[in-house]
Amino acid sequence: MADFIKVIITFLTNPFVILFIIIDILLVIYSKKIIGWFGELWTKQALKKLPKDKYIVINDVFIKTNGNTHQIDHVIVSPYGIFSVETKQYNGFITGNKYDKYWIRHVGKNKYYYSNPIRQNYGHVKALSELLNVDESKIYNIVCIPSKATLKIQHDGELVRYDTIVDKILSYKDVIIDDVSLIVNIINRNNIIDKKIKKEHIRNIRKNVIDKDPNKCPKCGGQLVERKSKYGKFIGCSNYPKCKYTKK
Repeated sequence: MADFIKVIITFLTNPFVILFIIIDILLVIYSKKIIGWFGELWTKQALKKLPKDKYIVINDVFIKTNGNTHQIDHVIVSPYGIFSVETKQYNGFITGNKYDKYWIRHVGKNKYYYSNPIRQNYGHVKALSELLNVDESKIYNIVCIPSKATLKIQHDGELVRYDTIVDKILSYKDVIIDDVSLIVNIINRNNIIDKKIKKEHIRNIRKNVIDKDPNKCPKCGGQLVERKSKYGKFIGCSNYPKCKYTKK
């Protein structure tokens, strides 16, 4: 028994084992961030296929208009229009349409609600329109889904996969932007790089997600689940009894 314990201790104190354990823990903690990062990376790689003499790609644009901050994954400026691209790395079976406030992810009998990215990106389109003094009709709303999620979404062409996003952008042929370099300069001048402001923006987004997400408890941020009582079904917080929030 003592020899077995020694073997276990030797194994667990091996620096390579410790490294793999740390990596596994980090993957569990930051899995959503890592998945999102890869989604943006795949989209970024796809956008590199655009002809560089006609299309200027600006990644991770962070601007402020009318007191509100907007983080845009990718902005492409060309003579044929300005493209605001939002990347979402979804998994599973997703349903909804472009006008819904939320899209639904179906996992067996369970439903999970996500803010509609087409609506979200429309806010980015409006922000770019205000910043650049360009009519909204010249700014195109594109949501890219790099994953292989099954999508049943009603839309008007805003939704693309990362392997079709270049074809989508190249499908616009009419010249509607006179001075591409001017637009690029305005975006670059107003692109906020201050990390403190970005962190505050992320904190506000997380708070809004908890406030607006119908799956989240508005009291503690926990998951809302369906419960039963002698009076019938109701919605309660998964953190009960610490949190006693309920709703019909």
